[in-house]
Amino acid sequence: MYKELELRITPEEAHDKEIVNDLLARMLHVGRERIRHVEILRKSIDARQRRVVIQLKVGVHVDRVEEKERVFSPQYRDVSSAETVVVVGAGPAGLFAALRLIELGMRPIVLERGKCVEERKQDLNSLYKTGLVNEDSNYGFGEGGAGTFSDGKLFTRSKKRGNVDRILEILVYHGASQNILIDAHPHIGTDKLPRVIVNIRKTIERYGGEVRFNSRVRDIIIEQNRVRGVVVGDEEIRADHVILATGHSARDVYRMLQSRSVLMFPKDFAVGLRLEHPQELIDQIQYHNPRGRGDFLPAAEYSFVTNVDSRGVYSFCMCPGGVVVPACTGPGQQVVNGMSASGRNTAWANSAMVTSIGEGELLGMKYRGLFAGLEFQEDLERAAWEQGGKNLYAPAQRLTHFLCGHLSEQLPRTSYKPGVRATSFKEWLPEMVYRRLREGLNQFGKKARGFVTEEAVLLGVESRTSSPLRIPREAERMVHPEISGLYPCGEGAGYAGGIVSAAMDGEGCAEAIC
Repeated sequence: MYKELELRITPEEAHDKEIVNDLLARMLHVGRERIRHVEILRKSIDARQRRVVIQLKVGVHVDRVEEKERVFSPQYRDVSSAETVVVVGAGPAGLFAALRLIELGMRPIVLERGKCVEERKQDLNSLYKTGLVNEDSNYGFGEGGAGTFSDGKLFTRSKKRGNVDRILEILVYHGASQNILIDAHPHIGTDKLPRVIVNIRKTIERYGGEVRFNSRVRDIIIEQNRVRGVVVGDEEIRADHVILATGHSARDVYRMLQSRSVLMFPKDFAVGLRLEHPQELIDQIQYHNPRGRGDFLPAAEYSFVTNVDSRGVYSFCMCPGGVVVPACTGPGQQVVNGMSASGRNTAWANSAMVTSIGEGELLGMKYRGLFAGLEFQEDLERAAWEQGGKNLYAPAQRLTHFLCGHLSEQLPRTSYKPGVRATSFKEWLPEMVYRRLREGLNQFGKKARGFVTEEAVLLGVESRTSSPLRIPREAERMVHPEISGLYPCGEGAGYAGGIVSAAMDGEGCAEAIC
């Protein structure tokens, strides 16, 4: 017999298999000895009340272990002689597009401006040692995209865009933990995700596709409003289908497209700062316990959202047990981001705190035209670089001082390795950004007692949350409305916001071609 049951139990009980099995036996009215196997199907934490509860959905095998048919099995085939599709970008959108093309019988050539994961790591180490960013190999560019060295969050609200479970199954097939199929808020971790990315590359190559690194696309070949390929260096790569999955930081691509009169539109985006707390404090707040998370709960996370001046102010990319890292992709920029290893075991918790920016507001600040948002981002990053001392130091301010507009004479210890430099964000952030963040953070402090503290520090700037542009496409065919064979894809085209949504969008573009 096989039964699926749901439990609400304490964290201590959830960690004791004997207790769980006894509870299940009583629920099924069978002897404990008859339970042969218990598999966890879904796991989540309910910390809304004072008493924290673990919610489990389990499959119980009674008397014998029943074989369950595996739902997912990738159907990759040899495509070495098949028609070629060029995929520009080896982030999640590009890689999952390539995998899906192989399943559907077409040969992907993936072109990545940056380096493979192994060499990317070396460039990141060099970034910390020298303070100089490699413009093609950094936290934003390279194999796996910006998500490779991130928390590896796999939670998405964009479930209508595709099959989330399928994306997770493909990741497991390529080496991710089975836990991502169970956890309500799954993540892989920056220490585990690179290996998964390498395995995806090997699959693409094993079945006849190509992945080329150090291959920045400098032009798209367009003849009579139809794509005919791309230009990499001095080489033309001919193809009738091009999936453009370059990510939200490839600003040179936007400018190249403009020079080719490719239709694009400005869109709303978000900017702000990254907020870091001691993880112990966040544990105390979220788990309603002055002793923190104890031995049976993971590092706590949070999510806040409000409206100020009819604009969203919200936390984004929260990294429990994580670190803050430099995410600039060129000289004269200061950009920060967050990441966590799979264990989420550092002493800090960090999250972006951002507010949305619209076209009307940009006009009020004298930013006009297609690239208004992009130029606003660039100016903000340049100002942060100057405030940090024109190096990798991040401008920083205690949260309490940010709220009252005072310079922090001393800053708390932070996870940000290059170092921090005291600043007053009120003096140089755009007024409406500062005002909205201040009001939003005050509101968050009222919702979570203890959140506003001198131990918390804000670092700047968080400006790469999403693309300030959208490259249009037809809803069903996913092709550009004016250029046949061009498929705008993922975050860079304005159609995704994270690993899973980008991956689903990549699969959608591949299916549209085939």
